[in-house]
Amino acid sequence: MNADHYTYRVTWSPEDGEHVGLCAEFPSLSWLATTPEAALAGIRKTVAGVVADMKRNREEVPVPLADKVYSGQFKVRIPPQVHRALALQAAEEGISLNRLASALLSASN
Repeated sequence: MNADHYTYRVTWSPEDGEHVGLCAEFPSLSWLATTPEAALAGIRKTVAGVVADMKRNREEVPVPLADKVYSGQFKVRIPPQVHRALALQAAEEGISLNRLASALLSASN
């Protein structure tokens, strides 16, 4: 498991008055620093240490999001009235419900 494959992000924390380094695969970890570069370096070092510790203890290490294979399919449960409204909208637009849902989800990015 390569710790460089994890999903890192640096953002500003108004509460702390510093930059905070985060890792999506380890949401409980963070690193505060005065510069974005130091925040990134700190969270990367922290994650590498946690991964090494997990391996030593034979714990399951999270798979990096970048290394996962995605099928392009997922199931979602919605209220029946929302399902009906979406089905009606798809029918009115002459497209499948799947195509409508994909377009609506893509538009939210």
